[in-house]
Amino acid sequence: MSKLFIREAREEDVQLILDFIKELAVYEKMEADVIATPASILQHVCIEKNAHCLLAFEEEMPIGFALYFYNFSTFLGKKGLYLEDLFVRPEHRAKGYGKALLMQLVQIATQENCGRMEWSVLNWNTPAIDFYQSLGAIPMDEWKVYRLTESAMGKLVGKIS
Repeated sequence: MSKLFIREAREEDVQLILDFIKELAVYEKMEADVIATPASILQHVCIEKNAHCLLAFEEEMPIGFALYFYNFSTFLGKKGLYLEDLFVRPEHRAKGYGKALLMQLVQIATQENCGRMEWSVLNWNTPAIDFYQSLGAIPMDEWKVYRLTESAMGKLVGKIS
């Protein structure tokens, strides 16, 4: 793993981030759901810093990314780190790179005094589930994730008069 280099994404990495997002979407069979653009990535990751991104390189070759943001736990009274996406290109898996990205996030969460780290994983993604559990992560089986899409929110706002 001495060839691995991880760094924060910069403005010139916007297209690379979007490429990784699209590759992840193909893996998750969700490519039709990707509507992000270079402009939206630039705005939210690089300018407003609503999200943060780590990029992983094997020597000079980009091989993966981790995109995360901060949330807040009312019970802990502390912020938390939420990992939105972690992806390593298939040909670079099983080299410890995913674990290295996750460990970099653990260091960031610790430095930022986060009370916890959380993420979601698709229930069919057994390799990822096994990987996370091997690190000591526990599933939150008693919780269900709910989502309002932009369209659904628009419909609800239209009902407010």
